[in-house]
Amino acid sequence: MSAAGAPAPQGGEPARGPVPPGGLLDVLAVASVVLDTDGRIALWSPQAEELFGYTAAEALGQYAARLMVDERHMQLVGKLFADVMITGQSWAGGFPIRHKDGSTRLVEFRNMRLLDARGKVYALGLAADRSTVRRLEQDVALSERMVMQSPAGLAVFDTELRFVSVNPALERINGRPAAEHLGRRMADVVPELDVAGMEAGARRVLETGAPLIDHIVVGRTPADPDADHTWAVSLYRLDDAAGHVLGVACSVADITEQHRAAMEAEAARRRLAVIADAGARIGTTLELDRTAWELAEVAVPELADVAAVDLLEAVVEGRPSTLGPADAAVLRALALRPEDGSDAVRAADTPGRIARYAPDRLVTECVRTGEAVLVPRVKDEDLPRIARSPEAAVLLGRAGLHSYLAVPLIARGEVLGALDLKRTVNPRPFDADDVLLARELAARAAVQIDNARWYQNARNTALTLQRSLLPSSPPVTTGLEVASRYQPAGATSEVGGDWFDVIPLEGGRTALVVGDVMGSGIGAAATMGRLRTATTTLTALGLDPAVLLAHLDKTTSALDHSIATCVYAVHDPRLRQCRIANAGHLPPARVRPGHPPELLDLPTGVPLGVGGVSFSTVTVDFAPGDELVLYTDGLVETRRHTLDERLDLMLSLLTDPTRPLEETCDLLLRTLHHPDNHDDVALLIARAKEC
Repeated sequence: MSAAGAPAPQGGEPARGPVPPGGLLDVLAVASVVLDTDGRIALWSPQAEELFGYTAAEALGQYAARLMVDERHMQLVGKLFADVMITGQSWAGGFPIRHKDGSTRLVEFRNMRLLDARGKVYALGLAADRSTVRRLEQDVALSERMVMQSPAGLAVFDTELRFVSVNPALERINGRPAAEHLGRRMADVVPELDVAGMEAGARRVLETGAPLIDHIVVGRTPADPDADHTWAVSLYRLDDAAGHVLGVACSVADITEQHRAAMEAEAARRRLAVIADAGARIGTTLELDRTAWELAEVAVPELADVAAVDLLEAVVEGRPSTLGPADAAVLRALALRPEDGSDAVRAADTPGRIARYAPDRLVTECVRTGEAVLVPRVKDEDLPRIARSPEAAVLLGRAGLHSYLAVPLIARGEVLGALDLKRTVNPRPFDADDVLLARELAARAAVQIDNARWYQNARNTALTLQRSLLPSSPPVTTGLEVASRYQPAGATSEVGGDWFDVIPLEGGRTALVVGDVMGSGIGAAATMGRLRTATTTLTALGLDPAVLLAHLDKTTSALDHSIATCVYAVHDPRLRQCRIANAGHLPPARVRPGHPPELLDLPTGVPLGVGGVSFSTVTVDFAPGDELVLYTDGLVETRRHTLDERLDLMLSLLTDPTRPLEETCDLLLRTLHHPDNHDDVALLIARAKEC
């Protein structure tokens, strides 16, 4: 490898005291033999017993050559021994030795002359099995070559996590020569990287022996200071043959390209997931605000840290939305995510607010041209063109806005508004892939927003028509206190044809009507208006309720196959009675002090417009203090409960005949009418009073 052996500890002081033995000598099993000047064996080590097969008792005092050397080699051995003893020069080499069992073994020898304190001369022989030595030499050579030529960076650390050696690849990776590594820690060599995680991992490896595999490190080194690289770092503990811990080996592989490809693949997967999520979450209702909020919710945090959905005010009002080069954009904020009160959120327009953006603003450019506007890296001079006002620009700068993207909302060739995206926390700038994803989300959402816009316009028209056809407030009548409510259907359905009416008659009598035209939308509202007009006209004739319903049935049959249900009641305060007829409608409820609330037992009849079936009039007592509750099915019907359960629940809410009628109306609507009900509600409550 490029580096030499382990350096002295920091400070330059050598290690003092005993240190654990190395395992290499144990592997070599080096034998020691000492000969006197006559060639007799004076000392014999236990390793010599293992290598040559002779015990100390058998070897000591014997001529070494006669004991271990074949006769053919006697002369050569004698010459080598004499040269060492006379000249004092060491000799090393391989030599065949005779083992006690009669076999011949090649042994690697190193011989040298020794002198004791009295000047006496000895010969020391160190021997090891030659095959073991050659195997270790090959292993070392192989390791050396692999380390030197490896494309991966390799290093060895001591137990104090100081560099002991590095290979050329690691020199190239770190951009520093080996000399600047040795004896130093990782933080000293590559301070540009966050090495705290690697050092903590290395300590765990030293303590447990469990390797740390493919720890990802991202950063820059002097080798390439202008670009981020990604490395996979693996750490392994080094132990000798005796189990002593020597340090930590480290391998470093540059996986920048693989990591980038994996990140791109993951980003593509996330984009597909976001698009799939958008398909499921955007457009769940036909509410304009809800659809815009769903778009913003999908965009955060996968695509942006802050997302705003704004529509051109002209589009909301149903007018053309074209802008000239000098025209400002008047935008209505529909949705904003997140709702965390951060500076970036405070800089955006609050949902529901209408704001004017000057012609030079980027969002104005977006809705004017119908093209995405991208500022990958926002500079201070960009903030005034992004923000609506100087105050908002200050907030965006304080929030750390560093990347901006606006894409138009286009449906059926018309620019509706913009999806405004900002990054303040996510460190990555918006790129071309983000633009494609934002356009895809905007395109999907724009169609849903456009549908919601037209639906809401149509619904508002129908609702306006219907409200104009209903009485603004019940008239004051003799002998009755009256309260009423009309509740439009939820935003997922069109306006229906429910209606109610209170019509004063001669003699202090009062007609009470509640009806429901089947269907929804402007057609149902128009039919309701015609039936209400017909009912008012027929009521003036003083007809019996059953006869009046028969005339309404003929009128309804002539209205393009329309069908409606209706309850018609006439209250006579002098007789303290109500005469009631029913055309396929739910039965009214009567509340009397001292009695449980009840549903009146009336002939149900058939809906108006069916024809060919007569109606019946039923007379019921209705004394002062009694209440009559008329309602449409939208109040009580749900998909999850039976009609009987809901009617029983309604009766349970009518147990207090002294409660003000306005409070009773609110209680019934609050308890019985579900916000997501697909039907509207007409409710009319009349209480008899003393004349």
